[in-house]
Amino acid sequence: MSKTVVLEVKNLKTHFTSKKGVTKAVDGIDFVLHEGETLGIVGESGCGKSMTSLSILRLVPSPPGKIVDGTVELKGKDILQMSDSELRRVRGNQISMIFQEPMTSLNPVIPVGEQIAEAIRVHQKLGKKDAWKKAVEMLELVGIPSPQQRAKQEPFQLSGGMRQRVMIAMALACNPEVLIADEPTTALDVTIQAQILELMKDLQKRLNMGIIFITHDLGVVAELCDKVAVMYAGQVVEYSSTEALFSHPKHPYTNGLLSSLPKLYEDQDELQTMPGSVPSPYDMPKGCRFSPRCPLATAQCHEEEPQLHSLKDGSQIRCFLYNAEQDEKEVQMT
Repeated sequence: MSKTVVLEVKNLKTHFTSKKGVTKAVDGIDFVLHEGETLGIVGESGCGKSMTSLSILRLVPSPPGKIVDGTVELKGKDILQMSDSELRRVRGNQISMIFQEPMTSLNPVIPVGEQIAEAIRVHQKLGKKDAWKKAVEMLELVGIPSPQQRAKQEPFQLSGGMRQRVMIAMALACNPEVLIADEPTTALDVTIQAQILELMKDLQKRLNMGIIFITHDLGVVAELCDKVAVMYAGQVVEYSSTEALFSHPKHPYTNGLLSSLPKLYEDQDELQTMPGSVPSPYDMPKGCRFSPRCPLATAQCHEEEPQLHSLKDGSQIRCFLYNAEQDEKEVQMT
């Protein structure tokens, strides 16, 4: 039985205008998210991962940013066409977000229980007493000990791991159908990170929500995600199941990311690295945006921009090394 599509993003484009010119921060993103499914969005810093999430929620600072094209359909309704009042009903209710740094997202002088309760009152129309009770229940759900006591504390009185759990409790308080997690474990130590990931997997099973997990950590992707979108310079360059991505990576950039991971059980004198860096958004190379760093680039790659196209195995690739007829060919890094 096929799962219900909860979120579908088509040709999403977000541009920023400055004195230097126009920056295409998000340049034609497409993906589909089903209920109970986790999609990982990965790539180096500056590739457009976080801006994609802010665009989905219409949180792009304007000016200088503007969503110039595309659709973001939540259960068939386009978020980009909603009125402000409709958007307020949807954000934090049907679709929620966990931000990277809780101390910039939580009010530092209001007890965390009150902050969660406020979101519940706004979206679920509960009274003050019932909203507080549910806020405490949410803190207990995300594994915070003594939730009644912790709910009365302000963010600075909690550890980093607890603050991140508060953010998850707030995001899940209204039982969203889609949860966007923007590198929620980056600032946490490895032990707490593992606990948070386990918590998210457990809550997803209970609530059957779709999750978009934004990260630069491929280990987290392997642990948590069903599908992966690899981004580079504002575009998706590879889109496939997690299993296929790790067993048969196709795009040279994906190969480079995986090759740079430490190999625990292999003799490895030093880590492999990719030459160069992500291009300046004001000075994109002609042709394929990865071509200046690609060991397999041809004259065509330096002149023409490849399009994202589907292969027979269900994956999508933005590379001239593959086309619909050649999808069995594997890219080898040289």
